[in-house]
Amino acid sequence: MPKELRRLPHRKTIAAASGESTEAKPLAAKASAVASIEGMASTSTTPQTRTLGNSDLHLTPIGFGAWAIGGGNWQFGWGSQDDDDSVRTIERALDLGINWIDTAAVYGLGRSEEVVARALKNSGKRPYIFTKCSMRWDDKREIYRSLKAASLQEELENSLRRLQVETIDLYQIHWPNPDEEIEEGWETLAKFQKQGKVRYIGVSNFNVEQMKRAQKIAPITSLQPPYSLVNPAVEKEILPYCEQQKIGVINYSPMASGLLTGKMSAERIQQMPDDDWRRRNPNFQEPKLSRNLKLAELLREIGSGHGVQPGVVAITWTLRNPAVTAAIVGARRPDQVDGIVPALHFRLSDEEVRRIDAFLAEHP
Repeated sequence: MPKELRRLPHRKTIAAASGESTEAKPLAAKASAVASIEGMASTSTTPQTRTLGNSDLHLTPIGFGAWAIGGGNWQFGWGSQDDDDSVRTIERALDLGINWIDTAAVYGLGRSEEVVARALKNSGKRPYIFTKCSMRWDDKREIYRSLKAASLQEELENSLRRLQVETIDLYQIHWPNPDEEIEEGWETLAKFQKQGKVRYIGVSNFNVEQMKRAQKIAPITSLQPPYSLVNPAVEKEILPYCEQQKIGVINYSPMASGLLTGKMSAERIQQMPDDDWRRRNPNFQEPKLSRNLKLAELLREIGSGHGVQPGVVAITWTLRNPAVTAAIVGARRPDQVDGIVPALHFRLSDEEVRRIDAFLAEHP
């Protein structure tokens, strides 16, 4: 595929936007809000991009995360999701300047990759496409894990078919499980890269020792770790190692899977469907929940002075770390994209970072 078709032409995008959802507003107000965003998109500068690790991939500060659009009815699902909404959401993200999408074969058990392909066919645009392997499922929709060469070969061919592409820009081992198969798995991904079926290879959820094992076989372009105000554990060892080794970092769940959007509440969590994995997550349960919702209120207070949502503040906090190349941000509706797109440009002041750090110190 010609290089110029691999990269989404950057559109001019917004410098700031209202942080409130337009979903419940009257139609006239909603149309005005959309027109305002589009107007700013035509007058502001293209978002600055960052090079991912040892690649020639130049990423916008946030990318579209396609986990939630996989929907429900699987072990790590998010409840029901309308595919037409998902397509419109992806199209909106691309229209507003986001130039990469991160998905995985297991999201919705193949559904997410298929929806991504449909959205790209509709839009005619070609952002960078990242996907992941190692988590598979059987006829009963039960998940198992494999890094065996034959299994990965089958996964790759299935992902290429579902995504309707000849080459995947970044192919990642989703989880380092089974641990004893890491070397075989990484050797196999390196082979895929030499064959031209994937441009670059990366890992997700690896620790430092596991990355060192992979590096003995082939260079790592990127790591995808969880990283947020709710889960900052990678700051201690993993992010410094990536920065030292020039391994790119694309962190996932910067808004803690919705906890830091400012729209979460105990009542909303109780009303989540049974097939939404967050109902079972400790961060969405007491005693952690109250602390996390207080943090979201602090982010709301900081964001309100700039006209951005709490989630934008949460995303930007992760982007301030010099090891982080860009953040993966999920959305399920176009209005949610409008709310998070200001993270392409918004940055926290030193004083605002100190306020957040003080909260974290007081509420560890």
